[in-house]
Amino acid sequence: MSRIYDALQRADLERKAAQETEASGIAEPFLDPVAEPQPLTSTGISLENIARRAWNPLVDYLPTLEDRGGSIEQFRGLRSQLYQFRNQGPLKTILVSSGMPAEGKSFVTANLAISLARNKHNSILLMDADLRRPSLQRILGAPQTPGLTEYLAGTADVSDILQRNLHPGIVAASPVCSIPDFAFIPAGACGDNSSELVANHRAGELIAALAQHFDWILIDTPPALAFADAVDLAHAADAVLLVARAASTPYDVAQRVQAAFSNSRILGFVLNAVTNAPRNTSYYYDYEETGGGSHRGKNQRQNG
Repeated sequence: MSRIYDALQRADLERKAAQETEASGIAEPFLDPVAEPQPLTSTGISLENIARRAWNPLVDYLPTLEDRGGSIEQFRGLRSQLYQFRNQGPLKTILVSSGMPAEGKSFVTANLAISLARNKHNSILLMDADLRRPSLQRILGAPQTPGLTEYLAGTADVSDILQRNLHPGIVAASPVCSIPDFAFIPAGACGDNSSELVANHRAGELIAALAQHFDWILIDTPPALAFADAVDLAHAADAVLLVARAASTPYDVAQRVQAAFSNSRILGFVLNAVTNAPRNTSYYYDYEETGGGSHRGKNQRQNG
């Protein structure tokens, strides 16, 4: 009897040990609930080592490069509004879009970025995510490739697509416009698969990783009612700034583009190309994005 008892006892102990081993194997992945998640992407960014490229900006498209004047003051007013919004909640990454083409969003994005960068305590990244019809590289006179398209396609690293002007400022001959902490990511070589590239996870991961290195990131995107890219990217930004064109953008288009970003934090509208603006407006300018130059001094910013 003792041998039978001993055998049964050993079998029972072995069965319990096997059950404990199986249970520990199942529970093992959940034993460390506070384990740190892996970083979204490894950028390996050193701001001091961003490649310097030769830029030849279209100065007439960049009134914020001026030392003084109405235009620069008006963009300073918009910049001040952004700081007020930042006091209300986290705000670093701003996506800029419009309802339809030719409403001036790229002009607004570029000049707002420069206005922010002229605050010497700011490091600014301007990103051209308009993979349909990019124009920021033309305004800055910067190389177009490699850019965001190549990164999203997996053929370029972050260090390949980031660039600064060869000179400390945006304009080499103007020491007033020394902007050492201004970086740019061009759109790259655009193709027909832009929507698929923007919708993949790499875009959001890139923006999240770069946000660790810059004080402000401004992202120019395609018109939201014409393409889905802007709405797809909006989830990666802290807020959205919309641009409409006076005497051109129908009211229902403005309503529709606002509704398209209903799941995002909308800062307001920048109303472009206003003529005979009231004198008590805090920010106004005049700009022809698709024309040959700019006519400054009579446009209005409208929050809403």
